[in-house]
Amino acid sequence: MSSGRAALAAELGALQHARGHAVDNARAAADRLEAAFTDGSVAPTAPLDRMLADLRAVLARDEGQRLGGKSAEAARFILDAIIRELERV
Repeated sequence: MSSGRAALAAELGALQHARGHAVDNARAAADRLEAAFTDGSVAPTAPLDRMLADLRAVLARDEGQRLGGKSAEAARFILDAIIRELERV
């Protein structure tokens, strides 16, 4: 596993388990993953791109709509999968 992927997996795990609302934490993790793709520290892959798109879809909301419950659970599930994928060789 490259050190960039390992470091990002650890960072996303920390964001996922940080104090705060699970949806907000997942949004911060998605932003961090996109930043890693943009700055080139981690190369995007087809599986990561699909999982990030799924995570963004779960986190999408209309103005004033509050997310929780099922959105939070889905975000945690997808973020776990992203972290596992980053940890793969």
